[in-house]
Amino acid sequence: MICYRCGSTLTESEFCPECGENVALYKKVISLSNVYYNDGLQKATVRNLSGAINSLQHSIKLNKNNIEARNLLGLVYYEIGEVVPALCEWVISKNLQTTDNSADDYMEELRNNPTHLDVVNQSVRKYNVALRYCEEGSLDLAVIQLKKILQSNPNFLAAHQLLGLLYLNNGSYSKAKKELTRALRIDNGSTKTRFYLQEAEKMLSPDDDDDKTVKERTEAGDVIEYRSGNDTIIQPVHSMQPKGTVSLISVLIGLALGLLAGVFLILPAKIQEINDEASARIAAISEEGDLKSSQLQENQGTVDDLNKQIEDLQATIDSYSEKDVTVEAMNELMAAVDIYVKTPNDIKSIAEHMDLVDMDKLGSTASEDFKTLYASMIELVGPSLGDYYYKLGYKAYTSQEYDTAIECLSKSFGYDNTNEPALYFLGNAYYENGDYDKAKKAYNDVKSLFPDTKYASNAETKIAEINNLDE
Repeated sequence: MICYRCGSTLTESEFCPECGENVALYKKVISLSNVYYNDGLQKATVRNLSGAINSLQHSIKLNKNNIEARNLLGLVYYEIGEVVPALCEWVISKNLQTTDNSADDYMEELRNNPTHLDVVNQSVRKYNVALRYCEEGSLDLAVIQLKKILQSNPNFLAAHQLLGLLYLNNGSYSKAKKELTRALRIDNGSTKTRFYLQEAEKMLSPDDDDDKTVKERTEAGDVIEYRSGNDTIIQPVHSMQPKGTVSLISVLIGLALGLLAGVFLILPAKIQEINDEASARIAAISEEGDLKSSQLQENQGTVDDLNKQIEDLQATIDSYSEKDVTVEAMNELMAAVDIYVKTPNDIKSIAEHMDLVDMDKLGSTASEDFKTLYASMIELVGPSLGDYYYKLGYKAYTSQEYDTAIECLSKSFGYDNTNEPALYFLGNAYYENGDYDKAKKAYNDVKSLFPDTKYASNAETKIAEINNLDE
């Protein structure tokens, strides 16, 4: 174990042999972190993945430098189809330990299999679409979308759970049980999965004492299953139930009387009635032909109107898809991560994608995992992006292209808030562009953030010049 203060190797003593720091509590915290890691490893071995996630999260909360726990947590996330949290943990692990880190192998495997990464990315996008369908009440479309997801990514635990819940909602309890059983094979420790499965089994096998039955209509809609206890009864939807029992003799007598009445009483009058109806029908056929011709013309106009409405609705749906800011931001961030994993020196391409991720615009719609991954990327590439935009902004400033300089220098300081020259020359660009209020604010930021420096002294001089202009 290493001392957190001086980095020397600790002994059994409660004090560091080099710096004398009291490390008794520190040792307990590290030991407890290892206990949680071992517990998470055991749970992951028996596929209690939810329990493993909980234990491993406790482990890295106690010791953020527990590389083994962080890498294992990424593997567990990856196993249940949550690739974004998995990449987040591996990127943080790589940042904490740059050499001899198994996270390199995991990210290398993803980089060598871009097809799988694209499938996972598409699964996340389709899952978000399915959630939007659920919010809008289009549950059938959500079921179709989730089935497509599970065909390409069968380990996506959240998709299994949501599909099982939708089956429960529409009364397909046997399908819900089958789907939730598959989810339980992926993660046998998920409380949510077990709760849903318990509800499905409860509806399929109610208590015999309650004299309850459960109906479940098949997809074809032609039969209904009745389940009572362990008994299953299948009944056609349109079956006729007998109202009572009739003796064979009564049936035969009724048939004989009906036949006699038909021959002697009903049949002649029925023949005459049929002839009259036929004559009237022949006379009406020509009128019906003309009427149908006019109706066809009216129907054609109605069809054209409906087609126009369909086109308008499709345009509305397309506009909703284009406004899905959260999905687009996730795609851009994933693209930036992919470029960083493959070619970390391609700062220009990384900048093109990172510029399109607007955290202020996302607001509360961004998940905690997304925010963590974004913060990790900023920590890894922020200084490089700041230097990249500083060079572009300074070049534009010297070329008197002040609008371009303001844009680039703002991005530079946004990515790296320690870049003092970027903030100072941003004030100069505002000053040269005639925007004295923003220039004065930038100069004041230089003085407050970087006091007792050359740029702070220059900024104070510039503020005095602006004040003289105001007078």
